[in-house]
Amino acid sequence: MALSAALARTHLLRGSLRPAGFAAAVSPLSYRSHRQLCGTPTANEPSAAGPWDEAEAEIFRDVEPVVNLVKDIIHSRRYRNGGFLSPDEEKVVTEKLLSHHPRAEEKIGCGLDGIMVDRHPQFNSRCLFVVRTNGDLEDFSYHKCLRAYLQEKYPSYADRFLKKHLVEKRSKLFRVQKKATMDSLPAGQSPGS
Repeated sequence: MALSAALARTHLLRGSLRPAGFAAAVSPLSYRSHRQLCGTPTANEPSAAGPWDEAEAEIFRDVEPVVNLVKDIIHSRRYRNGGFLSPDEEKVVTEKLLSHHPRAEEKIGCGLDGIMVDRHPQFNSRCLFVVRTNGDLEDFSYHKCLRAYLQEKYPSYADRFLKKHLVEKRSKLFRVQKKATMDSLPAGQSPGS
């Protein structure tokens, strides 16, 4: 009996599952009180973070580096209009975004020669383009790629995450900080001068 009580106490302090003889050794009330004092929820109590908060944090850790990279590529002076991405950045954009586009095969077409940053002819904003091996260009939306990725990987939380962080303007994830782009430089001035 002393061994059972000692094991129950050890498991209680470590916060692990209760052994079979635990109910006789420690009352549920004292177990619940101990767990509350330790800040660990009991099985009957929801955690403070909750499933949505945990999922949102996981999604952020997953997509934030890629989103920040794309925002930097599109909105910084690192790439001039018509500039091809470096091989490392092209690999990230291709694997983490383009491969998840709903029409990825159609966008890539006969083969991928590179990824380029340029002004969209219709919307006059900078965006990413697939450069095919035959020289054709095809623009693609990294937002569509990200939506499809999130729907596939986080189906239970994707809609809520996208509504909160893509649709609502107060989210920092997709907000672009004011940076000088190539077009905001005075005529004849190059980046870094």
